[in-house]
Amino acid sequence: MSFEHLPDALGIGVPSPRLTWRLPAGGRSQEAYELELTRGGRVERTGRLAGRDQVLVAWPGAPLTSRERVTVRVRVWTDDADAPSDWSGPSVAEAGLLDAADWHAVPVGATWDEDPEADRRPARVRKDFHLDRPVTRARLYITAHGLYEAEINGRRVGDETLAPGWTVYPHRLRYRTHDVTGHLTEGANTIGAWLGDGWYRGKYGFDGGTRNIYGTDQSLIAQLEVTYEDGTTASFATDGTWSAAPGPILTSGLYEGETFDARLHDPGWATPPGAVAGEWAPVRTNSRDLGTLVAPTGPPVRCTEEIAPVEVTRTGDDRHLLDFGQNLVGRLRVTLDGPAGTAVTLRHAEVLEEGELATRPLREAYATDTLILSGRGPLTWEPRFTLHGFRYAEVSGWPADLTADMVTARVYHTDMRRTGWFECSDPLVNRLHENVVWSMRGNFVDIPTDCPQRDERLGWTGDIQVFAPTAGFLYDCAGMLDSWLTDVGLEQLPDGTIPWYVPVIPGEPMWTPIHPGAAWGDVATLTPWTLHQRSGDLDLLRRHYPMAKKWVDLVEGLAGPTRLWDTGFQLGDWLDPAAPPDDPAAGRTDRYLVATAYFAHSARHLALTAAALGNDTDAERYGALADEVAEAFRHRYVLPSGRMTSDSPTAYAVALAFGLLTPSQRQPAGDRLAELVVEDDARIATGFVGTPLICDALTDTGHLDIAYRLLLQTGCPSWLYTVTMGATTIWERWDSLRPDGSLNPGGMTSFNHYALGAVADWLHRVVGGITAAAPGYRKITFRPRPGGGITSARTRHETPYGTVSISWEQTATGLTADVVVPEGCEATADLPGCPPVALGPGEHVLDTAKLAMKAA
Repeated sequence: MSFEHLPDALGIGVPSPRLTWRLPAGGRSQEAYELELTRGGRVERTGRLAGRDQVLVAWPGAPLTSRERVTVRVRVWTDDADAPSDWSGPSVAEAGLLDAADWHAVPVGATWDEDPEADRRPARVRKDFHLDRPVTRARLYITAHGLYEAEINGRRVGDETLAPGWTVYPHRLRYRTHDVTGHLTEGANTIGAWLGDGWYRGKYGFDGGTRNIYGTDQSLIAQLEVTYEDGTTASFATDGTWSAAPGPILTSGLYEGETFDARLHDPGWATPPGAVAGEWAPVRTNSRDLGTLVAPTGPPVRCTEEIAPVEVTRTGDDRHLLDFGQNLVGRLRVTLDGPAGTAVTLRHAEVLEEGELATRPLREAYATDTLILSGRGPLTWEPRFTLHGFRYAEVSGWPADLTADMVTARVYHTDMRRTGWFECSDPLVNRLHENVVWSMRGNFVDIPTDCPQRDERLGWTGDIQVFAPTAGFLYDCAGMLDSWLTDVGLEQLPDGTIPWYVPVIPGEPMWTPIHPGAAWGDVATLTPWTLHQRSGDLDLLRRHYPMAKKWVDLVEGLAGPTRLWDTGFQLGDWLDPAAPPDDPAAGRTDRYLVATAYFAHSARHLALTAAALGNDTDAERYGALADEVAEAFRHRYVLPSGRMTSDSPTAYAVALAFGLLTPSQRQPAGDRLAELVVEDDARIATGFVGTPLICDALTDTGHLDIAYRLLLQTGCPSWLYTVTMGATTIWERWDSLRPDGSLNPGGMTSFNHYALGAVADWLHRVVGGITAAAPGYRKITFRPRPGGGITSARTRHETPYGTVSISWEQTATGLTADVVVPEGCEATADLPGCPPVALGPGEHVLDTAKLAMKAA
């Protein structure tokens, strides 16, 4: 049993959380179910309810109240058994603070005056309190203006980092609930928190960044509630009785890095007895609309992996260069000893240039951490409030020889559950897929960012719009992206314009003021639909429908009666490899062709969304609008000869993939697309818009062989070119690193950018062979289409219903496939040269030679 899209339901913010369960092995198909709720010592059962629903099923009882804890179990009746199943194991949902009136904490922070335009030394805050009898339950509800890391009696609370994450703070600030019962002791106790600037008031954004985007204070908001054995309660919330003092972190920034002076650190600062007199002063209280505090809908950012350096090289001037063998996002943990005052500096970069860190692509993100030793013995340290994108690190000032066991790279990202895997017989394609996974990990850091290393790291709407199908297969990211889409709706302008990136920060002169742009703004319609298809979450679709409708209505007004969106600022096929380094929007494809194509595509998906929600009036209206835009597109952009006004791969790819051509135009367009690819020796000629679509456009028009040629090309530009150049993540530009080893001279040269990795969706569906034929994979199509010399592939996905997988291999007589259909699902196997075969739950071994013989 699980609740909403949460890995656990402690502190859930939904009063009536939806329930999901999987059928017992061999259950095949559910006919009925019964739910049991235990709340306040009372047991409530629904009785037998007929139905097949088992994913995001409506809460069966009264809504949860704040702090209420309910245990839930389920049992099912399946089509192969007369009696119900055993009851599932108990799962617990505990509500957080669901009403602003539940809060009495106030923001507290440093009492000293600060220069809001300068780097500010972070504070620590603390509170001593006394518990006069045994505690049976304790919860800490906590958030901050800025970032926090809490301790109780010297013990860390939780394991998340960069908490509370980045939301549109004026409207939504996340708090998290922690069970801290085991942290407390009868008698004297102390709670404390480290504070950091983070996105709230740190310097962030382009061209030197902007400080204090949301405020100038750095404050903790915390409420510790305890329940004693006798049933009485007590609360210790942030207020004017707390104390503050400067901490040993001298400076901290997400771009800049962190400086820590161990000489100023007292390890017992958050333990009883009270703080040393004179160092701590009463906090300054600040203000917050407590009605804006919300519980998370997804997991936090955590360390998910540790990587040791694969090579340590000492330079002639006593620096050490570390290679971790993988471009990653995280920070270093070091263990060392040395004289007091010794400064050890850690610098980070994704690539090397002439044997040194290539820092130019970082622009003004200095990515430098400094540790000043205390001289009090060995110390293990890592920064708290910063992250870097790097494969290489340079260490200077190390007081002795540095060996690989002294430094560890700790990988951080939103701790989503992995749900998708792919591998095939081609090792270069496997490395490409692994690069996609690593780029997603590095850029899903509370929000979906474009890049993790330079002075940007923003929630670009176009990047996730094209990548969402891949993301939703690889990881359970519905809860995280649902939260981010909520912020997209909050940042949507009154006229319907969707910002280029969310949350919105200053971006003059190119991105501020905000203009509507195709592909980027279409995140409002396309990404909720994708998440619905992956997860089966209809309520998610419903919540974001008003945003999607406002977007399509805006574009309809901009296009006017002609139904052509051919005015205004557009990015077109961003980062087409033919575009000059200093003008990434100047590609081969008419940017208004792209804009009109996306207008039709979004209108079509809005109609599909309306139909799924039962809004037949809107479904008919927006379906007719999509038809009108498609007709206008053909009239303007398709020539009588059948060619397009932009004779470019992206033009044909969007026309084909978005269904904008008549049946008689489709094959000539597919043939011309194939010609263009072959004429360019199957090198990539598409950017952010065309790249996710081109392989499908070729496949669907009978040019599977050309799609494989495109996939397997190793010359520049191509997907596998980057692999042959040693890439371990997806690059922003096809030639971020040029064949001669030099860096692309453009100001945007990231080596960790997931957008161009959207081809992995084609790998999963066409090479691997798994396609969702109904929301949440309730129905599945197995349709692998081998080619390009790839002789085998294995693909697996954890659907809401269970594991779906296919492992196929070419043989002398055809193809064999071992497929697994989850309980409660149905599937169709559509293997090459064979008629479709219906499959039920369970494992099936298929042989195309036998199937073809049987059909004959």
